[in-house]
Amino acid sequence: MKRSDYLRSALGDLIVGGFDPEVLAQVARIPPAGKLENYDNFIKDYLQKIRNFDAHHQEDVCLDPAQFRLLKSCVARFKRLQRTVGHGNFYLLSFDGAIKISRNYPRVGRFTREELIFLEMIFYSDAAHYGFFGEKPLQNLTERIQRRKVVKVPYTGNYLYKGLPLETYKKVRRDLGKQVILTSGIRSVIKQFLLFLNKAYKQKGNLSLASRSLAPPGYSYHGIGDFDVGQVGLGADNFSIRFTTTRVYRKLKDLGYVKIRYVEDNMLGVRFEPWHIKVSSKA
Repeated sequence: MKRSDYLRSALGDLIVGGFDPEVLAQVARIPPAGKLENYDNFIKDYLQKIRNFDAHHQEDVCLDPAQFRLLKSCVARFKRLQRTVGHGNFYLLSFDGAIKISRNYPRVGRFTREELIFLEMIFYSDAAHYGFFGEKPLQNLTERIQRRKVVKVPYTGNYLYKGLPLETYKKVRRDLGKQVILTSGIRSVIKQFLLFLNKAYKQKGNLSLASRSLAPPGYSYHGIGDFDVGQVGLGADNFSIRFTTTRVYRKLKDLGYVKIRYVEDNMLGVRFEPWHIKVSSKA
């Protein structure tokens, strides 16, 4: 079977519930003429899902049992890979680099042919099939992050691109002081794979649910310049609505730094992310 045929077949297997995801994506982007009532109902249903982003919904798209087994094995391998190279290096690790390391380190184990096909399917499939309607800034699975173009931010464990992203963060720190911290910087395709697939794994293979909280691999703007910030001491709540109650958020907003990529009730299929600082001019 040709790779393109495999992908089409696999995507067909992903369709669950009563909706064709291609039609769903089109409806979300362009209101169907002459069907305003139907569109209004769709919008209400859509917003219900986004506002309850961590709940399972009837029309969510899920992996079948065979695909879920591949998901599980890929997540386990990515975690072994992360432990082997270290969290910092994992943020910058390319797909080709991951393949090479997996071959050379028995404690990681090489990716099987089936796992590689599965990962290609996830990356190259249109995420609109399961409800993510954002742009895709990284088009190639083998995109590399050049180390000479990035810098590690002290005391954060994260990297930022030199230039506008780094200068933006430095200015934020000068204006807000030590209460603001970089919570997530550059993420390679591999890092985004682990985040997205691990979320899907915890939710029994529900790709729609995972994509409401985490951009699928290739779709994250963390790969080209965006970053997340938080308030020192808030911990995991920096990635929750509680962040909007903090002094850091209020000051970021007052000073005009907050250019949120995923605003409230957006039509991209993503929850509200007030901690996500939009740096890249793409989309």
